Amino acid sequence: MSSETTVRPSSHAAGRDWGRLNGRLLLVNLSILAAPVAMFLASLAVTGGETNLQVIITLGSLFMTFLVISGIGLMRLFTTRYRLTEDRFELHTGLLFRSERSVPIGRIRGVDVTANPVHRLFGLTTLRIDSGDQSDAAARRLALDGITKAEAVELRRQIIALRDAGRARPVADSDGVLSRLDWFWLRYGPLTVWGVGGVFIAAASVFRTLNELQVNPLDLGVVKDLEDRFGTIPLWYGILLAAVVIAVLGMLGSTATYIENWAGYELRREDGGILRIRRGLLATRSVSIEERHLRGLELVEPIPLRWAGGAKLNAVASGLGNQEDNRRRRGLTPPTPRGEALRVAAQALPAGPGLIERKGLLPHPKAALRRRINRALMWPVLIAAVPVGLGLWLGRWLVITGVITGVVLVPVLLAFAFSAYHSLGHGLRDRYLAASSGAFARRTVALQRDGIIGWKLSRTPFQRRAGLITLGATTAAGDGVYRVHDLTESQGIALAETAVPGLLAPFIERAPDRG
Repeated sequence: MSSETTVRPSSHAAGRDWGRLNGRLLLVNLSILAAPVAMFLASLAVTGGETNLQVIITLGSLFMTFLVISGIGLMRLFTTRYRLTEDRFELHTGLLFRSERSVPIGRIRGVDVTANPVHRLFGLTTLRIDSGDQSDAAARRLALDGITKAEAVELRRQIIALRDAGRARPVADSDGVLSRLDWFWLRYGPLTVWGVGGVFIAAASVFRTLNELQVNPLDLGVVKDLEDRFGTIPLWYGILLAAVVIAVLGMLGSTATYIENWAGYELRREDGGILRIRRGLLATRSVSIEERHLRGLELVEPIPLRWAGGAKLNAVASGLGNQEDNRRRRGLTPPTPRGEALRVAAQALPAGPGLIERKGLLPHPKAALRRRINRALMWPVLIAAVPVGLGLWLGRWLVITGVITGVVLVPVLLAFAFSAYHSLGHGLRDRYLAASSGAFARRTVALQRDGIIGWKLSRTPFQRRAGLITLGATTAAGDGVYRVHDLTESQGIALAETAVPGLLAPFIERAPDRG
């Protein structure tokens, strides 16, 4: 950042007239019927247009849903109004259950603009105003769902100008762009297990819909054709083929999700010390994070992504709402090359190179490795015990299957145990507490020591036996607690006392004895 300016709102920075939602919101609300109507028409096409009592009931329910949605939409249009004054934002909603909410301008932490595909189709968007409250109560969040993009952008500009009135605002250097999407990063899109889960969810949804329409999926012509073509292949080959098809569909789904979530991605530092993330293909999102609320960074490296040399960078910031909102809004980069994530981290939080690097952190005691080896050896025994036990009654082949499964799992899980141990690390880097952990998803976090408001010392019975504890740094940002796993008692207490002197001192005698 090169300079600072002081912003003072003009006399017309905040209008006192009440604003209302756009009338096109009614069409957006009615669009919810598009999916069930399409599914209904598709089911009629599959069944040859046969009409029965279930079809008539479905048509009636769709018509009643249309009337209800229309009524609710009209009520929202007539009863919702909002106003921005010099000291607060006000939102009035409801007819029978009237709600009048307001938030002081000084408490506003973020103003985000989002638009799903249907909103974009009708030229509308949603403005979300966050006061930083971490409560899960939806009523505490203020959202204007159904205003034009121009209105949302102007309202956001006015809110930020009023909030920062009289305050020194940093001015960004040059164009302020920290990172933009490189389509070569798309190779990281398939590297997630969520796509496979999406395949099963989609299949279950289709089965449920057909079942409600009294259609047996096994009686469909497509299923019968597949059965005639592949019904004679060996069972093992069929299972292998199904697994390959599911994996391919999952990878395609993950890639499509990557494109939808991160197309048009741009991370920019704007005037006023604001990091703005814009992304999304169909559903666009614009998330703002104030740098003065940025308490640290987190580098996430799940195993498929880590094997490909990729990583994802998250912000550890206050003012992002509850845990669900925080997970949705904290991403600073998409899955990207690890070097790019580290470069962005160095620019987003100028605290010197290597702040969230695993390399250079202090190792953990060997007792932590023994814990992970014991767990790795326990799971094959438990998994193999089930088929071995059943094999005593059902046949020798189950015993052999159980033994082979256990033997195969032992080296795999031992490799994960050593990987999990080598992922452990902790240390103090300038004004930050750094910690790393995780076997399947390695997470390296750098947390401002000034942002730590408390310590949580805990241990399981197995940790107590090994003389280990887990030290949790409590903060008002991010996930709320960031843990340093499997330290000796002396290491944990010394780390806490060095990181934030005096915070743990009154409880040093009692804290290690708490489970």
